[in-house]
Amino acid sequence: MSPRTEPKAVEKLTRAEAEAELARLAEAIAHHDRLYYQQDAPEISDADYDALRQRNAAIEARFPELVREDSPSLRVGAAPAETFAKVKHLKPMLSLENAFDEADARDFAARVRRFLKLDADAALELTAEPKIDGLSANLLYEKGRFVRGATRGDGTVGEDITANLRTLKDIPQRLKGTGIPDLIEMRGEIYMQRQDFIAMNAERAAAGEPVFANPRNAAAGSVRQLDPSITASRPLRFFAYAWGEISQRPAPTHWEMLERFAEWGFKTNPQGKLCFSIDDALAVHAKIAETRAALPYDIDGVVYKVNRLDWQDRLGIVSRAPRWAIAHKFPAEQAVTKLNDIIIQVGRTGTLTPVAMLEPVTVGGVVVARATLHNEDEIQRKDVRIGDTVLVQRAGDVIPQILGVRIENRPKGAKPYVFPEHCPACGSTAIREPGEVARRCTGGLICPAQAVERLRHFASRDAFDIEGLGARHVEEFHRDGLIRTPADLFRLSARQEEIQEREGWGKQSVAKLLAAIESRRKIPLDRFIYALGIRQIGQATARLLARNYGSLAAFRQAMIEAQDPASPAYHELDSITGIGESMAADLVGFFAEPHNIAVLDDLAREVTVEDVAAPAGAASSPVAGKTVVFTGSLQTMTRHEAKARAEALGAKVAESVSRKTDYVVIGADAGSKAKKAAELGVMTMTEQDWLKLIGEGA
Repeated sequence: MSPRTEPKAVEKLTRAEAEAELARLAEAIAHHDRLYYQQDAPEISDADYDALRQRNAAIEARFPELVREDSPSLRVGAAPAETFAKVKHLKPMLSLENAFDEADARDFAARVRRFLKLDADAALELTAEPKIDGLSANLLYEKGRFVRGATRGDGTVGEDITANLRTLKDIPQRLKGTGIPDLIEMRGEIYMQRQDFIAMNAERAAAGEPVFANPRNAAAGSVRQLDPSITASRPLRFFAYAWGEISQRPAPTHWEMLERFAEWGFKTNPQGKLCFSIDDALAVHAKIAETRAALPYDIDGVVYKVNRLDWQDRLGIVSRAPRWAIAHKFPAEQAVTKLNDIIIQVGRTGTLTPVAMLEPVTVGGVVVARATLHNEDEIQRKDVRIGDTVLVQRAGDVIPQILGVRIENRPKGAKPYVFPEHCPACGSTAIREPGEVARRCTGGLICPAQAVERLRHFASRDAFDIEGLGARHVEEFHRDGLIRTPADLFRLSARQEEIQEREGWGKQSVAKLLAAIESRRKIPLDRFIYALGIRQIGQATARLLARNYGSLAAFRQAMIEAQDPASPAYHELDSITGIGESMAADLVGFFAEPHNIAVLDDLAREVTVEDVAAPAGAASSPVAGKTVVFTGSLQTMTRHEAKARAEALGAKVAESVSRKTDYVVIGADAGSKAKKAAELGVMTMTEQDWLKLIGEGA
């Protein structure tokens, strides 16, 4: 057997290698999101999936300027399937960041302490609850009455499964007890106990019906039945563990809220504990890990949450996850299987990514059939060949990840893999720039893989959200010449009769599609920016740009002026918190291309891009629309907290001082930024002056 090879550590990646890694990770995670959230048929285990996200987050932390427009860190789950009515959650259902060892968990506690500026001897109470491996659900109660239930979906919009959830005995139709809010979104996990799962599978096998792969799949498939009677026949259960929107909180701590849940009629996990330190929480994790196999249900870790709700409020969220909670996962496994083939996938930006097609192998109850192979260098370094027996890693870096090859099992005649020098989608030359690990197709808009992917992205849920225009439709319309550019979508009404004659389409379905397109002729600026598909510009960055520039005209003009790196426009772009040098280069580069300007001009004739509305509460804020720079050490709050509060009040937070800066808030040990403000005549103020300005000072 060949010595085990490990993926290159994040801290050793070059910028080009990191960019290629992020492209591969985005594609892999999106694929697994669709399988997990929409089809309830995952190919990999939760540990595999978690490790994909863990490596993605680590690379983004080291290279923030490389955060992609389709980054997994900017979304939760997958868009809801089309078989149920859609429900918008009153408050988004967030995901959780993960800890994979004790060091990660202690780092979480340390981050909380730093953010809250807690003294070393100040107690940090945490709750520790088992993380159930099931399906998340959101239950809306009004005046104590259950009125609606939904899946997580994409975190913002889920599927209406009210009728199915009414069949679960663990979900009360009316709440009882004291302190019941007038309105509350109850959140928890639908699951199936292991013995119930085994018995149900035995019955299905005896009846000649297909069996489920694991209890999680069984629970998810059962609750997403169009016939509620099928759901009622399945042994489903529910644990409550959190809430979303709430009219009034009846308790000051998370632990006391759990006690209220039980009083109201919900079941909460009896393994949950109140901990008075991170050491206590780690002890709970260790104990649950030891007894995990004896529990009647599957779990994949322990969730730690800051107990005080006022501290949770201060900590807030970052991107897709709360700062006040983390899931401490259990270790995963490895497996050995056969590599049947290597295929090349072409991404939206033209990157050629090799994917290993594996002999399906069940690992921890989940079937693994694919693994990423990074790039051609990794294939050569590991000497991976078609037909090889390979070791697949289930924890650590990228999962599923091929660690190495069992040379003694290599079939005779197996040849080294030759990476293609031409795009498999269009035949164009695939080049590899000096210093980069990725090979890219040079076909651009003539490459069907890139053109179709760009159009899919434009019409996707987080962009223009054109309902009824699925990926298959985009591909077929592009193939047959109905659409070539994004603006063509808004001209499909002229080809209504032609579409009606196509297989699978009729008068009613075409009318519905055209109505959906018409309804999207107005779009917020941030969604429009995201829809353009600019490299590295994801949803969070698009929102950041929209908030800073306010209108499409201002944004477009600034990006054109920023083509001169010595211009004030470039300096302003580069000073925006979260915009790195590489990201700025991609933005400027996009607007420097004449064909991209042509796309914008064409779209301007078809759609209206709405200016950014002021944040809630910003109308009365004295700093709304102002550009603020914080420098030095603050005394009453961390810099991070100060920035978050300023943005909530409608201010723009920049990293560097320019003539467009309105205020520079100076803390202790302020350096060059304070000097720069004095040189430019920008107003400076102390931390206390700032607090008085925003109405929070003494």
